[in-house]
Amino acid sequence: MAHLFTRLLLATEHTEFDLGAEAVAMALAQRCQLPLATVLPLVSNPEYEALLPQIAAQAEQAAALKIAELRSQAQAANVAIDLRLRRGEEPYREIVDEAASLGTELIIIRRRGKRSLLANLLVGEMVSKVVAHAPCHVLIVPHKAHMWSQRVLAAVEPTEQGRQIVATAGAVAAECGLSLHVVSVGGAETERPKIEAFLADLLRQARQAGVAAQGEVRIGKPFTEILAARAACQADLIVMGSRGDTRIGRALVGGVAQKVMGLSEHPVLVLRSQ
Repeated sequence: MAHLFTRLLLATEHTEFDLGAEAVAMALAQRCQLPLATVLPLVSNPEYEALLPQIAAQAEQAAALKIAELRSQAQAANVAIDLRLRRGEEPYREIVDEAASLGTELIIIRRRGKRSLLANLLVGEMVSKVVAHAPCHVLIVPHKAHMWSQRVLAAVEPTEQGRQIVATAGAVAAECGLSLHVVSVGGAETERPKIEAFLADLLRQARQAGVAAQGEVRIGKPFTEILAARAACQADLIVMGSRGDTRIGRALVGGVAQKVMGLSEHPVLVLRSQ
């Protein structure tokens, strides 16, 4: 059976916060018998390094150790790894550019790194920028998360993008031999009939494709209801879209996606709009 994603890219700085992303990426590559491209972004400022070359040398040594450890992990998992170190002032840009150059279909990345004293972000700034600018889908993995094995949850709105999300989530569920649960959240009870009709059509199509699928309509705050639906159906992968706007200087990830990504203790697959 053809795999849904065949060109994977693990983006990691190989810290304690990257453990979940590394484990899931290795598991995906191992299960699907795929090579795993890996990029380790290294912050680099030529002017600063020219003044303090010893700092740059220490960073290079630390990166070399991380690369050796990642190669050893991949070998132990019997995964063919293609690991590259990319230097630049903006780590997210190095990740996005690497994905573009490889024709990557799925980036696997952590949720956030170490929080600064001035920031209390649900999702790290680097990760938010990767999701916003990535040329492909992005899988965000909390540091204690594991490969999904129970159920896939698709969070959708009654739009064409919602149809695409369910189609992709259904393909993931089918490939992993899991069931699919679809949730759509309305802002008022008056929206329920329209959403129910939309879901009924999606579920019919999913079942015709051989996927065991259920669905529900919830009314309330979208991120709260999505997370509640995940807990109720015990899904361990959330699939959803991201509504960004790249017409402004810094692309943004939709508020619902940000909150779900930041609060979920399970992987969240954010799909890029076609």
